[in-house]
Amino acid sequence: MIKYILTDIEGTTTSISFVVETLFPYFLAHIDEVSANLSQEKVRYQIEVVKATVLEEENRRISDVEAIDFLAHWCKTDRKHPALKALQGMIWKNGYLNGQLKGHLYPEVAELLKSWKKKGYKLGIYSSGSVPAQKLLFGNSVAGDLTPLFSDYFDTVVGHKREKASYLNIKTALGLAAYEILFLSDVTEELDSSKEAGMQTIHLVRPGTTPGNQHQIAKDFKTVDRFLN
Repeated sequence: MIKYILTDIEGTTTSISFVVETLFPYFLAHIDEVSANLSQEKVRYQIEVVKATVLEEENRRISDVEAIDFLAHWCKTDRKHPALKALQGMIWKNGYLNGQLKGHLYPEVAELLKSWKKKGYKLGIYSSGSVPAQKLLFGNSVAGDLTPLFSDYFDTVVGHKREKASYLNIKTALGLAAYEILFLSDVTEELDSSKEAGMQTIHLVRPGTTPGNQHQIAKDFKTVDRFLN
């Protein structure tokens, strides 16, 4: 029996184009805010993490300016680096708070999330975007503040999304049996890993998503709802 619905964001609740065409360009357009706040402890920490990564991977020490350049490059190539995600979240927070950004949702998502919550399912998010960025998107969405619907938020702190261990970590954190958790995603490799961990899975096949045959398929959350009933 499913007790918990864990959902991805990009390509599942939210268009990938929103991230690529809106959030990433916003970060790049405002990346100078990172440079302007290097003395802030939380910014300085993330810059040092960038430098440490470059030292480990390329065996060279870089300046603050070069670290900013790496951040820009990683953003353009969509690298899932924790320092980049943290700094993106800081920049996006300003955009959401001043009204320049609104979190995109597919049309039926808010309605179904509310319905599932009302039916007694617990809801959680697992995304490569940082937890603060997740809360910003759902807290400032086109459907209003949806954060009260979610019991938990997970990012790559629990592990990468294509690794079985990450889903075992989530299961342990939730205190549930894996089969009681339903994971929704548009990425086959993520679904494969969660299924290996014992979770139930549904592959969201939104426009532009390639369907597979390893998992149940749903075109939207309304279709998912029919699986639950």
